[in-house]
Amino acid sequence: MDILDALLQGFATAISPANLLWALVGCALGTAVGVLPGIGPAVAVAMLLPITGQVEVTASMIFFAGIYYGAMYGGSTTSILLNTPGETATMVTAMEGNKMAKSGRAGAALATAAIGSFVAGTIATVVVTLFAPYVAEFAVRLGPPEYFMLMVLAFTTVSAVLGKSTLRGLTALFLGLAIGCIGLDQISGQPRYTLGVAELLDGIEIVLVAVGLFAVAEVLYAAMYEGRVSETRNPMSKVYMTGRDWRRSIPAWLRGTAIGAPFGCIPAGGTEIPTFLSYATEKKLAKGENLAEFGGKGAIEGVAGPEAANNASVTAALIPLLTLGIPTSNTTAILLGAFQNYGIQPGPQLFTSSAALVWALIASLYIGNVMLLVLNLPMVRLWVQLLKIPKPQLYAGILIFATVGAYGMRQSAFDLVLLWGIGLLGVVMRRFDFPTAPVVVGMILGPLAEAQLRNAVSIGEGSFAVFLQRPMSLALLLAVVAVLVLPRLLARRSARRAVAPGA
Repeated sequence: MDILDALLQGFATAISPANLLWALVGCALGTAVGVLPGIGPAVAVAMLLPITGQVEVTASMIFFAGIYYGAMYGGSTTSILLNTPGETATMVTAMEGNKMAKSGRAGAALATAAIGSFVAGTIATVVVTLFAPYVAEFAVRLGPPEYFMLMVLAFTTVSAVLGKSTLRGLTALFLGLAIGCIGLDQISGQPRYTLGVAELLDGIEIVLVAVGLFAVAEVLYAAMYEGRVSETRNPMSKVYMTGRDWRRSIPAWLRGTAIGAPFGCIPAGGTEIPTFLSYATEKKLAKGENLAEFGGKGAIEGVAGPEAANNASVTAALIPLLTLGIPTSNTTAILLGAFQNYGIQPGPQLFTSSAALVWALIASLYIGNVMLLVLNLPMVRLWVQLLKIPKPQLYAGILIFATVGAYGMRQSAFDLVLLWGIGLLGVVMRRFDFPTAPVVVGMILGPLAEAQLRNAVSIGEGSFAVFLQRPMSLALLLAVVAVLVLPRLLARRSARRAVAPGA
């Protein structure tokens, strides 16, 4: 079956009334979540994991995908109007977008963000469509040694990229690995780290950890450490762009897409780096009057480029998630948990074992991009009304939703105690700048990495030299060393250069 036939079958599944409705609800909810400062897509998906447990798997994945890329656009609304990024990826959008809003050009800023998101998301979806199957085909040829080293690479890159320091990231990762070891051993069947508690024999549910670390910890942290913030709204202009705005935005959209898509494809990706790179590129290319608008009245390229880079990166991140089972962000880590909740393991076999699901999901990306454009341009004023919800009521609702959802999984009071314990752990981690995503990644990939390690050592007849004897595993091992060592060497080199002139 070639790619076009598979995609057409995916569209046939995705355009069924039920799936279209789930896509619409996901896009609308995702945009709403993105608009609300501090409530990111990872929190939303984590909260809804228990609720959608009884929903058909394809509809559920389409729904979560809608939240995923809907939230990425929604964050630009609050960044532009309130200078309050809903997601870290929209920090750059706030730099120029808020200045445009203060200059009475909020409508143009919101329009270029919406259309740029559509353009970049569509192009990146084409990239996913064309290249994901080939990545999966290549991945099928990999054996246990290569898979283990690939997971080690994922561990190191996620820890290094998502944490403020590699040490904090690795600490969070090892915490996740430890949690993943709780329960019955995969081979011997012996209980591990259960402390004699019967409820822990099946291990700790990934959904419970995700809801506790993201939703409960977010609310508790806000209640304990964040004070009241006085919010000021900027006047809304009409949501349209002039001919000059179009001429300046179109090249910025294309450049932003070209920068963002590769970062989404690689396991060490993320949205912050490509958005900053896109902003720096647009500022460097700007001349004369356009350059003067940067940092002044607000330059439309400074909104168009980073927004395109953001959405291209977010969409392309589905390639490593679907083909290798490697998440590159908080939200993709939760999406990986959502797949596993249905007993599906993303990886190279996914395109053969669950082809209908994968292609329906990819087809829904095309549909979702159109839905987002239709939702966001006419309904900007409605999204802005969500900012009037008082924070105490909003956070109380999240807590109730999370608690009911966690209890509904097994009707276990022990799960509620665990949920709130994990929530408090999440507060401590946030307080001391420890990233939470590596915990989820370690918990999900840890047992898989353990199984691949045992298989690899069996292939090597008890010798760990098998990882050095196979070219691909050796290359991945060198990549792991590079991720850990190169940033430090470059930092030392730049520090020496900074000290040298004054010496």
